[in-house]
Formats: sequence, structure tokens, C-alpha cells
Amino acid sequence: MTITASLVKQLRDMTGAGMMDCKAALTETGGNIEEAVDWLRKKGIAKADKKSGRTAAEGLVGVASDDNGAVVVEVNSETDFVARNDAFQELVRNIADAALATDGSVEAVASATYPGASKTIDQAVKDAIATIGENMALRRAARLDGTVATYVHNSVGEGLGKLGVLVALETAGDKDAARAFGRQVAMHVAATNPMALDITDLDQAAVERERAIFSDQARASGKPENIIEKMVEGRLRKFYEEVCLVKQAFVINPDLTVEKALAEAEKEIGAPAKITGFIRFALGEGVEKEESDFAAEVAAAAKG
Repeated sequence: MTITASLVKQLRDMTGAGMMDCKAALTETGGNIEEAVDWLRKKGIAKADKKSGRTAAEGLVGVASDDNGAVVVEVNSETDFVARNDAFQELVRNIADAALATDGSVEAVASATYPGASKTIDQAVKDAIATIGENMALRRAARLDGTVATYVHNSVGEGLGKLGVLVALETAGDKDAARAFGRQVAMHVAATNPMALDITDLDQAAVERERAIFSDQARASGKPENIIEKMVEGRLRKFYEEVCLVKQAFVINPDLTVEKALAEAEKEIGAPAKITGFIRFALGEGVEKEESDFAAEVAAAAKG
């Protein structure tokens, strides 16, 4: 396979590794980006928290809540200019409000009745496209039930912004106190983007992938197998502390983990409490923008 300049650039953007290292990694892995990332990590050249590239999606994330739970929706537009449009903001806010009466799935939200009208959310979006003159779509939606705290980062209005977080708690204590602590946890989630609530919720395939990488890195040290095993387990514990919400250092008070901060908060809540789930929507995440480095492509073409 020909290793193009654009492929090298893509890997470099994802890992922060040098150009020659990226080219070597791609050569070794036959141009497979994911395998090349792992190859670089095993060599200690790239970090685990690779970037997926800049995103193309604009628009807004909206949240809404009531006594039964909360929802978060993402509605995309082509440009940020439209996202600042009052009509678009009203559309997203109304979609979030309507989503409260659904199970939170995109299908259910799209079929729900648009507030104050006799049409569905899906039709309201189509009407907005015709009115505003730009393509837009309800990309995703989710719901948590029970006592749920919400947080919107980069807010442009009530319940609207570029990043929305829901955190659900279970307690027989004061619900307002629970939501107040939950909002702090939601701010923490916005900042740290944990992979899972706790160790049991982690994707085991991801854990085994980390274990394999840590093992290869440890063996490169030339230490005995029994020492290598301890090194790997130590690195896995560190990995859990970095990616599991309850094990992370609490951004509000880094001297405590989130689970220890929750234990402290139980004094205000007045009863035992448990974080049962979280959802974090960052605008456009997972949507990659096709970028063309014209100069690099021309250079690559010239080299044949």
C-alpha cells in the first residue's frame, strides 16, 4: 500500500507523533490507522488519548429536565452562524422540551409533537430548513430517569450550548441537595470526559487492548515476567483512575476522588447516595471533517 502524505498527516494529527515516526508506523502496519496508533503507543511515541481530528458539525446541544428525569439532544447545522440564530435556538430548546415526554431515543423524539404546533419534531426541522435556508438535523438524543442534574458548557442561552451533561443519582435523601452535588459532578464530566462510570462498566475489549500495550511496553524494559505483571497491573490501576468517573480526582476538590466526594456530600443530602449514570454530548464529536492539504497532496503526487 502507498503511504500518502495525507495519511501520514492524519496519523500525526491523531497522535502528535513526528512525521517520520508516523510514516514508519504506517509502513509497519500496512497503512492501518488504528494499528499504527497502537504501534506508536507501544514504542512510547503516542499517547492513549488520541484526537480524532477536527469536526465538521455545527449547531447546538440542548438539555431539559423535570422531576422524572432529564434529556439531552444534539441538533446540527451547517454553520455556527445559524447556531447563533434566535429561530434555531428556539427550535433546539423546543426539541429538548418535547423530548422530555419520550424515552429519549432519536426515533421517539423525531416523532414527538412539536410544542405549540400540530406537527412532529421531524417536520419542524424540515420547516426550519426551508425557512432558515441551511441543512440541519436532529443527530442524537438520550435520557436519564430519576434525580438528574444537568450542566451546559459554553452556554448561549438557557439549556443550550456546545456541550451538555446529565448525571443521575439515586438517594432517599434531599433531592435538591443531590442535584446540587450532581451538577458539580456534571461539570467534572464536562472537563474530564470519562469513558465509564466505574470499572465494571468499562468495555473489556478496551481494557485488554490497554493491557496488551502496557505488557509490550513493560517487556521492552527487559525485567522478569513476575515484575512485568506487577508493572502492568499498576499501569492498569492508573488507567482506571484516569477513565472511570468514580475513581477520578474530583475537579472541584482534587484531594478527593469523585466517590469520596459523594460520600462527603451525603452529609448534605441526608442519606446514602449513588451515581447511577451519566451522559455527555459534545457538539460534533465523532463527525470528522474531510480536510485536504493541497500542497502535501501535490507533493505526494509528484513523487509518484
